[in-house]
Amino acid sequence: MARRHWLDPLARQLLRAAGQLPAAPRDAPQTNTPPSNAPVVNDEPLKSVERELMALRLRHDPNCPLRNADEVAQAAALGWRLDVNRASDRDWRRLPGIHDAQVDLLLRLQAGGVQLSGAEDLQRLLELSDAQLQLWLPVLAFRWYGETAPPAGPPPRLDLNRAPAQQLQELGLSEERLQRLQRERARQPFRDLADLQQRLGLPASLVEGWIGKVCFGSGPQGPVLPPGPKRR
Repeated sequence: MARRHWLDPLARQLLRAAGQLPAAPRDAPQTNTPPSNAPVVNDEPLKSVERELMALRLRHDPNCPLRNADEVAQAAALGWRLDVNRASDRDWRRLPGIHDAQVDLLLRLQAGGVQLSGAEDLQRLLELSDAQLQLWLPVLAFRWYGETAPPAGPPPRLDLNRAPAQQLQELGLSEERLQRLQRERARQPFRDLADLQQRLGLPASLVEGWIGKVCFGSGPQGPVLPPGPKRR
């Protein structure tokens, strides 16, 4: 029986990348275990080809998704970065596990001039798990455009759809904007920061300071009724 050459797995990888072979099964049983004295196979040529394939995909396929942590790491090693404060819809959709609603929120805030100062801002805004954030981090770039980025704020604490007027005053709004906020949320609860900014016409610098400090409940809290008489 002819001895298998180290190029065999490389050839299979190229054929799979070209779509001429189906993807290898994840849990395929190991039928041919090499003996302990078998020569060590150098897989560096295969890794090099994988990097070249990823570079070609990123360069020539604008919709190329990064499907898992390995591909994110490959893209990062090639120098590809997602500029969080300038990323397009297409760029965001390359990240594994991102949802349409998250992309929509990011783009609406960007259109309003809102910027994110770091990974904590992004995690709080999109309510990402630690694992999801760590998956994306190798390719994320937080570049600030304009004035110095503000420091990161505390965890969300003020529900703008339910907070009473006294708490809303902590936001630093003018009396006119404060009244307008209360009228707007009574008409329809705010969905998120982008919705709030658009409906109230707020400047980006003000909204940026609220990232991580506010949240949005389902709607205004109803009146608290006094307890009824005790039944005997």
